This record gives sequence, structure tokens and C-alpha cells, in this order.
Amino acid sequence: MGEAGQIKLLEAKVLLIGAGGLGSPAAMYLAAAGVGALGIVDFDVVDVSNLQRQLLHGNKDVGRPKVESAADRIRDINPDVKVIPHNAPLTSDNAFEIIRPYDIVLNGSDNFPTRYLVNDACHMLGKRLVDGSIFMFEGQATVYLPDAPEHGVMGGPCYRCLYPEPPAPGEVPSCAEAGVLGVLPGIVGSIQAIEAIKLILGLGDPLIGKLLLIDTLDMSFRTLKVQRDPNCPLCGEQPTVTELIDYDQFCGFPAREHAHEGELAAA
Repeated sequence: MGEAGQIKLLEAKVLLIGAGGLGSPAAMYLAAAGVGALGIVDFDVVDVSNLQRQLLHGNKDVGRPKVESAADRIRDINPDVKVIPHNAPLTSDNAFEIIRPYDIVLNGSDNFPTRYLVNDACHMLGKRLVDGSIFMFEGQATVYLPDAPEHGVMGGPCYRCLYPEPPAPGEVPSCAEAGVLGVLPGIVGSIQAIEAIKLILGLGDPLIGKLLLIDTLDMSFRTLKVQRDPNCPLCGEQPTVTELIDYDQFCGFPAREHAHEGELAAA
């Protein structure tokens, strides 16, 4: 990596969506690596039930806002990291304002409304998005890279290329109902941190156009190639999604104003 690489890390600004299961290992490893600024979006408070997978927090933090607990843990790892807390739900009204200052976004949300919102906002702003998801014993990770014509860069597929529209309410069990192996987000969140560091340094072959599938029951890792969909409603040839959309009542979660664990904290 060398001195030049450390300078790149120090100058980088990374935004984490969620200070939960995925955001915890990603934040700690990015801080330890020397990323200069870490933004954290989460409006939940720490609960005892979070502690088996959300390693940013401890028993002493129960009842505290997660962004505050996360900031303390990150500064304990590396006091030189600038932590920028965003203690608010991410909505179509504030998504551009929150995301715009950052170079890379790590999505650790556990619900469809936020996943689509982050994907759409990052695409419209031309931001690189490192996406991770977990469900029971399985995880996924990929990188979404929008087009950057001014730099001669052709991006890969976006989240909507894989899943054009959210499922109907009730079709997918909530993360609280299905559960997740506590170790799993540590694996996927660490992979997200690696992908972010690769993007910052311009090293290796990021997961652009590739979907990494992890099954911890048989400990298999598979990588699927994902093509950009010319009919994608966001990044296709004739896009129909041209502004941000607030989806509600998905993945079994209550409306945004009443959501707690489900909104932005990764399961």
C-alpha cells in the first residue's frame, strides 16, 4: 500500500448506511485501515438483542443512539478518524444531501425501502456503492458502479438490474422473523470493507458486475456474473425511475415514523 496508499485512505470519505450487523465490522476495519472520514446513517438505539451481531456496541450502550455508540467505538480504534453521525432516517428528502459529500457508500440496511433508495440516490449522484445483504445463514456482496462519462468509465449493473421493483408487502419475512446467524454479518461486512478499500486504492478486481454468494452451512463461496439490464428502470436505455421514491410497508416493517430496529440497522 505504501505511503501513497495511506494518503488515499486518509483523504477518503465513506458513508455507512446502518450501524448494525454489517456496518459494525465495516466501520471498525475501515477506521483501523485509516480511512479519514466515516459517515454513519442510523436513527435506532442500541438494544440488548443487537449485541450478538452488532459489535460496535456493548451492554454499556443499551438505550443510546447507535450513531453515538458507533462514534465512540470508532474513535477508540483510531482517534484520527473524523466520524460524521447522521441520526435521522434516510428519505427522499435528505438522501442527496447526506450522500453527496462522500466518495463511497456502504449499504448495510436490512429492508427494501432503504436499499432501493440508496441504490437510486447513488446512481443519480454517480457514487460507488458497496452492497451487502444477509439472511439466516446466507450472505451476498457486490459493487455497483454508475457510469462516469467524464472519466471515460462505463459502469456495471445496479440493484434494480437484479430486482427491478420491491416485493409486495408480506411476500418476504422480516429479518426479525427469519433471524440471522450472528457471525454472518461479520463475514459480509468485512468483505464490504475490503471492497471499499480496493476502490479507494484502485487495486485488484472489485465485485463490479459480480455477485458474491456465501452459504455458511456448507461454507461455499460462489461468484455469479451479473449483466446490466438494458430494460432496467433506473440505469437502462429508457429509464422510468428518474426521481427518488419512498417505499413503505415492505419486508414486514412498520411505517417509517414507527420503525426502529428494522429501518437502518443491518440485521
